[in-house]
Amino acid sequence: MAKDLRTYLDELLAEHPEQLKIVEEEVDPEFEATAIVDKIERDERWPGFPAVLFKNIKGSDVPLLLNLHGTYERVALSIGSDVANMVPEYSRREGSPIPTTLVESEQAPVHEVVYTGDEIDITRFPFLVHQELDAGKYITSAASVTRDPDSGRLNSGIFRHQIQGPKQVGFMSNPAHHTSYILRANRDLGRKMEVALVIGHHPAMLMSAVSKLPGIGGELEVMGGLLGESVEVVKCKTVDLEVPAHAEIVIEGIVDTDPEKVQNEGPFGEYPLYYTRLGPMPWLQITAVTTRKDPIYVDVFNAHREHLVLGALPRMGSMFRRVREVMPTVTAINLPLSGIRSMAFISMKKKVEGEPKLAACAAFTVDPILKHVFVVDDDIDVFNEDQVMWAFTTRFQADRDLTIMPNFLGGHLNPVTYGWHREEKGPQETKLILDCTKPAPPVTFPPACRVPPDVVERVQPENLLKDYEPGMKLS
Repeated sequence: MAKDLRTYLDELLAEHPEQLKIVEEEVDPEFEATAIVDKIERDERWPGFPAVLFKNIKGSDVPLLLNLHGTYERVALSIGSDVANMVPEYSRREGSPIPTTLVESEQAPVHEVVYTGDEIDITRFPFLVHQELDAGKYITSAASVTRDPDSGRLNSGIFRHQIQGPKQVGFMSNPAHHTSYILRANRDLGRKMEVALVIGHHPAMLMSAVSKLPGIGGELEVMGGLLGESVEVVKCKTVDLEVPAHAEIVIEGIVDTDPEKVQNEGPFGEYPLYYTRLGPMPWLQITAVTTRKDPIYVDVFNAHREHLVLGALPRMGSMFRRVREVMPTVTAINLPLSGIRSMAFISMKKKVEGEPKLAACAAFTVDPILKHVFVVDDDIDVFNEDQVMWAFTTRFQADRDLTIMPNFLGGHLNPVTYGWHREEKGPQETKLILDCTKPAPPVTFPPACRVPPDVVERVQPENLLKDYEPGMKLS
């Protein structure tokens, strides 16, 4: 059986049934669904921040799944790993892509129901208004499939899509992402751009769409590597693209690349946890919608923990693999959630002075959103922010160890990015490298304090520590 959303849910329920909750009562799509998930994140009665399946979203007969990707435990499970080992495992699987397998429409569950022409009305789906100042309902969970006109390769990425009518959604792609290069290439050729928005599949689909791959395209093959099997794809009904055959929903359409064919889009809560309003953006004119007979609509909670977790693991895996190609002494990479994708902690076994800066520069080339890179020694656990800050405080001097690099293409959704004129908004930002490593040998550096490891290993606290009981003498 091909792996898809449903096989993953079966696996999750078999191993961690407490990680999926069901809501039977009617829930308003404007704020109520996201309010429920927002509230349980901080409630001890719901350990593990579970995913929630809403079976009755007002105005739709399609169930909605929210927060599936909200914890590292669940995304690690999807690649057969745990949190401690998920980054190298993701890196290994991403580096072992598997070609897709083309199947006929009759074999594709996502073609069980087809809407074209006057039948198209995407408002039947349970789209949400997520955050307080969002401009309206948005699709947040679609893998946007396009074709590079130069190479012919399929590319996939995740972007926001504002619902602008029964047959139209907004199209806003990051200027530094490959999808924007494809859009600009089509514009140079005077062509429109064909798009397929793929919604609902195994977590591997969205994670592969976030992976930072060299060159344009390859995400569907990486999806196969993450799954450990070839992804079955099917030709779309109205555009010349192939999409995963076991998806829940596919929205096909055309983007007019004429720079004058735009309309206002936003504001919308983005990964920096601020609202962004970019103004005029292209739109997708929908030409077909295909679904399973009983589809499940998967949503990603924007500007929230799910948004950050889903974006972090693929980037960590990509960065770990590609930075090690440049600097093999790198031992671990973490994109802490506190850094909202823009900060990286890199550990390395430094042999020669200057290696930390090369590792950081390699990381910047992997992901333009990255803004601040802390490089530490391999005795520091990059998943322990206290340890990283200790290295920052005790091994870093700004006049020697800080590198400032202005005018880089960066995360255009960050509110402090700038344009050609610094007072104008634009996609540029200033990158920082913070070298928090000790001097390379033969320079000496004081050893860190510790209890002798052999003694720590020898003692057995569980055999010695007892609970205090009333009446016990304390002296």
